Amino acid sequence: MSITAERRTAVISEYQTTPTDTGSPEVQVAILTERIVNLTEHLKTHAKDFHSRRGLLILVGRRRSLLDYLRRKSQSRYETLIGRLGLRR
Repeated sequence: MSITAERRTAVISEYQTTPTDTGSPEVQVAILTERIVNLTEHLKTHAKDFHSRRGLLILVGRRRSLLDYLRRKSQSRYETLIGRLGLRR
């Protein structure tokens, strides 16, 4: 359910804003989105796994908070990020 180290570094290198960036909101949201997608696939086959469902809801809330922060700070960065990730808002 968690992402591998190789996939994590690939996501970081794809969404980083500077060459040494590992903690910007864009990178954090991209990693959370990857984890959310993995958990969603897990829950499609294990529908009664309520502990994982709770973890998924926590991740979604954390991603929403980061996206709200990014929208407050820079609307253009927010819009490009949700466009790249394919999120609805």
